[in-house]
Amino acid sequence: MGRLRRSRAHHARRDVHRASRTRVRGRDLDMIQLIDLDPKNRAALEAQALDFEKPGLAQHYCVECAKYCETDAALQAHWRSKVHKRRCKALKEPAYTIEEAERSAGLGREGKRPTPLAVASVPMDGMVS
Repeated sequence: MGRLRRSRAHHARRDVHRASRTRVRGRDLDMIQLIDLDPKNRAALEAQALDFEKPGLAQHYCVECAKYCETDAALQAHWRSKVHKRRCKALKEPAYTIEEAERSAGLGREGKRPTPLAVASVPMDGMVS
């Protein structure tokens, strides 16, 4: 037989891409609204101590995006960017609560209709069937 045009080895690229997608996952909007935007926590995040492991020694931090910048100029440019403005607009909307999620799934108490089985078992006009 002749030489194969390509090697038929499986490179498992799918798993590598999946790992890279979940590795740098940022903070969710509800976590930022409930925890980071609280005035005490916000002041602590904006005035962090020097940390040699974080970009820019943890001195240039955007609280709304939960993102570290290398320099103050990069942080100023980030504040003017479309990504930051979109995030700020999304943070102005109230976060979903557990009760609201349950109501949308039909598990809440408000607006709950009786089941068809319960309706069929109720006698109509006092007549028993």
